[in-house]
Amino acid sequence: MSGRLTITVNDILKAKNRIHSCVHTTPVFTSSTFDESYGRKFYFKAENLQKTGSFKARGALNAVTLLKEGESPPKGVVTHSSGNHGQALAWAARMRGLQCAVVAPNNSPNVKLDAIREYGADIVICDPTPTSRQETCDRIGRERGFHFVPPYDHPDVIAGQGTLGAEFLEQIPELDAILVPTSGGGMVSGIAIAAKALKPDLKVFIVEPNGKDVEKCLRAGERLWPNPPRFLETIADGIRLQQLGHVTWPIIRELVQKDVFSVTDDEIMKGMRFAFERMKLVVEAASGAGIAAAMSERLRQMDAGLRHVGVILCGGNTDIDRLPWYPTPAHS
Repeated sequence: MSGRLTITVNDILKAKNRIHSCVHTTPVFTSSTFDESYGRKFYFKAENLQKTGSFKARGALNAVTLLKEGESPPKGVVTHSSGNHGQALAWAARMRGLQCAVVAPNNSPNVKLDAIREYGADIVICDPTPTSRQETCDRIGRERGFHFVPPYDHPDVIAGQGTLGAEFLEQIPELDAILVPTSGGGMVSGIAIAAKALKPDLKVFIVEPNGKDVEKCLRAGERLWPNPPRFLETIADGIRLQQLGHVTWPIIRELVQKDVFSVTDDEIMKGMRFAFERMKLVVEAASGAGIAAAMSERLRQMDAGLRHVGVILCGGNTDIDRLPWYPTPAHS
């Protein structure tokens, strides 16, 4: 499927109207300290303050609403998720009166699993591999008659995530670039479609954990990742999938910059700590990756014309008893 041909900015604007009454218009934060330290004007889009604690609420609610309003709405939905999409889908299903099951790997953070349960979904644990996640999800779908809503690789999910880009540009129209932490690519695809339609000169950059190798694939113009798909070793559990999706890949290849920001766990922790200590914002490690990219020497060396840079704080679902800079859980 060619994602670029099936999703347009009109789909995103329709999604924005469809979900706006149920999701937050999240605030944008600035830090003069950060700007002075890193030499540009930065704008931090706080999706950590979104419903369910991440941007995923946007895509999940758009997809579930369209299912519910369809000719033959299912009795439930199912997905696989390490946490944020699972929470978002469970919340969206409850909002629209559908059942929900979430297939989660056995190493998912407890704080995210607890939240999924609190939103009313059933959790089915699987092995921590992309193949096991999908096979378990397919089985649950067959057994219960639930409709599969992918975490990222679906036009309705991508359109919902794209509302983030449209909203960000309404708030900060002078943006020259946006840094987007990326796993399967649903958020960066949606943002890129919105941004390129509304402001064609705006540059969208992927932020990844080391080992994802998106830049190599973008420069070659083809998928170079080994199969089967695998997860990367990183503290940023929200962006640990190595491969981009098959629907998101052609969109990203066409619309996203080939320069990619790869960050280490130490850099991610530094970004997280800045958000906690100086901005007073609770963010998860994937958000810390975006801040790390804003701090990077690579950005400092880029075109000085990129004066106004957006950073997506994609989520805030972190276990405060297991913050990554502590070797063991905190005890009172």
